[in-house]
Amino acid sequence: MFDHVTIRVRDRQASERFYRMVLATLGNVQSHVDETCPEWNDFSLLQAGDGEPVTTGLHIGFAAPSRAEVDAFWRVGVDAGYRSDGEPGPRPQYRDDYYGGFLLDPDGNSVEAVHHGAVDGGGIDHLWIRVADVAASRRFYGTIAPYAGLRVRTDTPGLVRFGGDGGSFTVLRGEAVTTPFHLAFGADDDATVQAFHAAATRAGYADNGPPGERSIYHAGYYGAFVLDPDGHNVEVVNHHRD
Repeated sequence: MFDHVTIRVRDRQASERFYRMVLATLGNVQSHVDETCPEWNDFSLLQAGDGEPVTTGLHIGFAAPSRAEVDAFWRVGVDAGYRSDGEPGPRPQYRDDYYGGFLLDPDGNSVEAVHHGAVDGGGIDHLWIRVADVAASRRFYGTIAPYAGLRVRTDTPGLVRFGGDGGSFTVLRGEAVTTPFHLAFGADDDATVQAFHAAATRAGYADNGPPGERSIYHAGYYGAFVLDPDGHNVEVVNHHRD
């Protein structure tokens, strides 16, 4: 479902140590690192700076191959001095076979390892973000849903959950709104990228980068960017990879 997610951090080295340690317990090893951006396949970090605030108030769940890896994720983090946000155990309120464990990253974001029957491989299983206006976010993500592979699963005044292939994305009401981060969905062709951008801007959402190739990332990278109602940078991208 997610092509990639990028968050901005207060101290890149501190956050990199945390994520490198806990994600390794899930078999999610660092796939790339340079002077600006460490990556774990579909997840990466950037240093916050002027006009680019630290991402806070985010919940991100990473898929675990089994319950044992959920336990290891939590134990390694706690033993290293990171704060627990919920001990490993069943959470039947989400689904009957849901098993998760939670930590707080150095910036206070809730980071989870989760195993359940719909887990398909590693990487990001789900995101939860707190928004200023659930109805406004519902309208935005409903607008881009056909181009981002999203389908509405739960739709209430206080919470809307979108599902896709292999993951879910939830917006919910919150006093402490999640501060901006980058969220990208994959597309199979350039026409979908173009249609996403056209639909969003036609509906009045702010352009943050028109459709085009961004060879700075890799040859054939074709993406477009808009801002959601809370200022999150939302992208649809076609990588032109077989």
